[in-house]
Amino acid sequence: MKFGARRNRIRVMEAAIIGLMGMASAWAQTAPQRLADVDPEAKPLMAEQVFKNVQLLKGISVKEFMETMGFFAAATNKTCTTCHGDESAGSWERYADDPPQKQTARKMMIMVDALNRSYFGGKREVTCYSCHRNAERPRITPILAEQYGIPPAEDPEDIVRQAPGQPTPDQVLDKYVQALGGAQKLASFTSFVAKGSYQGYDDPAKSPVEIYAKAPSQFSQVVHGQAGASSWVDDGRSVWVAQSQLDTPVPLLALSAGDLDGAHVESELYFPGQIKQLLSDLRVGFPVSGVTSILPNDVGVGVDERELTVLEGTTAAGTKVKLYFDPTSGLLVRMVRFTNLPVGFIPTETDYSDYRDVSGIKVPFRVNKTWVDGRSVTELSSFEMNAPIDKSKFAKPAPPAPARSEAAR
Repeated sequence: MKFGARRNRIRVMEAAIIGLMGMASAWAQTAPQRLADVDPEAKPLMAEQVFKNVQLLKGISVKEFMETMGFFAAATNKTCTTCHGDESAGSWERYADDPPQKQTARKMMIMVDALNRSYFGGKREVTCYSCHRNAERPRITPILAEQYGIPPAEDPEDIVRQAPGQPTPDQVLDKYVQALGGAQKLASFTSFVAKGSYQGYDDPAKSPVEIYAKAPSQFSQVVHGQAGASSWVDDGRSVWVAQSQLDTPVPLLALSAGDLDGAHVESELYFPGQIKQLLSDLRVGFPVSGVTSILPNDVGVGVDERELTVLEGTTAAGTKVKLYFDPTSGLLVRMVRFTNLPVGFIPTETDYSDYRDVSGIKVPFRVNKTWVDGRSVTELSSFEMNAPIDKSKFAKPAPPAPARSEAAR
């Protein structure tokens, strides 16, 4: 190879690296933000403040960094230790090691960023998932059975316009409100206290959970798990997540950008009386059925044979949300929100089922939540409507005390 050609390749690679290192910062300036001012004390920790040896994904929060790792896992169908090494299991410090798989992952990030910059004007059209599609290696040979067979149904990523012959967004939402108990009943629904069980993705057993919520968007959940209590608190402005250091490198995190806005959406959906004010630019797509989905009443993944009405809209801060309704009952059975990360959008799916009548209003007693780096199932055993709730329930939580297994380290 001629020296000049080699020098040009080096310059191209340097430009790609510089572009990727700046990608997170540029993305952070355009990521969704809540319209109301965020509590100054809720400033999120950046990835480079917590993790060692962060080279490319600087300028994003710890939560977004962990979600980006989940994006890579979703793309390649691999676990954390695949790239970080077996020694990283149970040790946050060892995640800073540089095994060959991790170095390859960095090269892949640079390659994807270079593709988008070179061929799509910097617009993100290619991601890790575009080629890997939940496999370690991208497939390079066509499969004739797929070509000539009937492919499984897919839920379109975007509903770009109102589908002809389908109900209007107002009709779908009005039917939902009526199915829950009617607008008058929902207007009187201002708070609730619930108890039940919570089971995380890796939890061998169910743990007690307490939930406190107050309209329009205050929400507090406390799980009493084996590793100690964990909390999720939304005070209407800021959102805090407190977890054991067995589960996260930082015991208390403040959410930001799309994570913050998405958390508010989840809180507000518990009080659907104002659902028409929650989203704008609404459109209804063609019904979907037979899609691969996280089923609300089964363990694992299966085919959802129900034909569902799909409504899509955006929050005031720009987060895309898709709502799935049972056209027979009119009830909401699924919500998918999309968080914008430097490497692509990630979905968070929440399934609502086991609706029961509480004081004339139907309430989902089972809630499944699935995201790229975790899953949970919450089953309620009691639900007290319009219960008085002390404001301290929505205060910034304290970091959880170390569990015995942590203290013994």
